[in-house]
Amino acid sequence: MANKVKAVLIGGTGYGGAEILRRLLFNPNVEVVRVTAVDNIGKKVGDVHFNLAGLTELTFQEMPPAQAVAGADVAFLAMPHKTTAKVVLDILGTGVRIVDLSGDFRLRDAAAYAKYYGVDHPAPRMLTDGSFTYGMPELNREAIREARYIASPGCFATTIALGLMPLAKAGLLTGPIHTVAATGSSGSGANPQITTHHPLRAANLRTYKPLEHQHIPEILQTLRNAGGKEDMSLEFVPVSAPLPRGIFSTSFAEVPASVTQEQLTAAWKTAYGNEPFIRIVGGGRQPEVVGVSGSNYVEVGFTLGPVTGNTRRVVCFSALDNLVKGGAGQAIQSFNLMMGWDERLTLAEPGLWP
Repeated sequence: MANKVKAVLIGGTGYGGAEILRRLLFNPNVEVVRVTAVDNIGKKVGDVHFNLAGLTELTFQEMPPAQAVAGADVAFLAMPHKTTAKVVLDILGTGVRIVDLSGDFRLRDAAAYAKYYGVDHPAPRMLTDGSFTYGMPELNREAIREARYIASPGCFATTIALGLMPLAKAGLLTGPIHTVAATGSSGSGANPQITTHHPLRAANLRTYKPLEHQHIPEILQTLRNAGGKEDMSLEFVPVSAPLPRGIFSTSFAEVPASVTQEQLTAAWKTAYGNEPFIRIVGGGRQPEVVGVSGSNYVEVGFTLGPVTGNTRRVVCFSALDNLVKGGAGQAIQSFNLMMGWDERLTLAEPGLWP
């Protein structure tokens, strides 16, 4: 490609930043021109992300956002929520496309943002005016193709929503939903904390933010946009699991007693039969993390329970890699669509086995 797309990564020293670079450095259409950060300044990328050693001469630089995006066509933002919104306001009007991996522009309700993120949004109008397109290709593929600003979904939100979306698209998702989802330690970031320190994490299971996780309104918003009923509610308990990568979600929903196994199988095939990164698992096996770890693929499946009164329970399972389809990989997938390329570019390879 004669004129490559010039990309800048703002916030490049975390695990998400490493995963973005792992993909972009091998995209034949892209030149990564700059990587900025607030730590490890002056170090080579490969001296911080060891898997990228020798693959690039880029170093981590510290500079104002508007300066960082100068001359770039697209900016990937891999920073924490609350911080990112301020950076976005600094680079609006520069003409650069934005792919944001934080939670700052995913919601459409400023009150929900304030409740779950603990601060008022600095640009609430941008949540409601459609400035950012929610970057979930399985839901918004055509809108992503036309977008200039992408709000890439959260890891739990992606896992849980994709597990339940066939029910939503079939008009069968209503009432209370109960979800337990276990996540790997990389979701907590590159800087160690007491809850992610290996000796305490490796042989442990613990919950955090039960019924209060910030992805709850995002999940409900996504599922309603997919066809879920307005009366939906979600009780979500996240679990910290002893694995570096991956999320496994189990969601319980109720459907009318008349719904059959064949109808649900058809609903899953209708929702995902043509999706390049969704694998419908069946034949005696259920989704599992080891089948998708390190990749952009998602495994989904369900079990239909017996009739109880007027309803029967559906248990929906989903598994993905939190850093890839739950983070950087999905951002790259949306970026590919936004640029008019094959959405599988740099993402098609499977994960490791085992």
